[in-house]
Amino acid sequence: MVTVNVSIELPRSVLSALRQDPTTFGREMRLAASVKWYEMGIVSQSKAAEIAGISRAEFITALERFSVSPFQYNADEISAESMDA
Repeated sequence: MVTVNVSIELPRSVLSALRQDPTTFGREMRLAASVKWYEMGIVSQSKAAEIAGISRAEFITALERFSVSPFQYNADEISAESMDA
């Protein structure tokens, strides 16, 4: 697997305000980005988990923490699916 390193410059006060060390902050940032991209329908659960560096089961658990549904269908889509069946 080929990896890519991304560097982000932030004021040190950001880490202090969040009470996180750089490693924890980076992990949380990866998770938050992957959850948001999943929520937007840009990536699948498995790809989002890969981006976050966690298992799919751990990602599904993390979705609850971010109040994001593990399902990528809205109520109208579910209703339409049930009418077609």
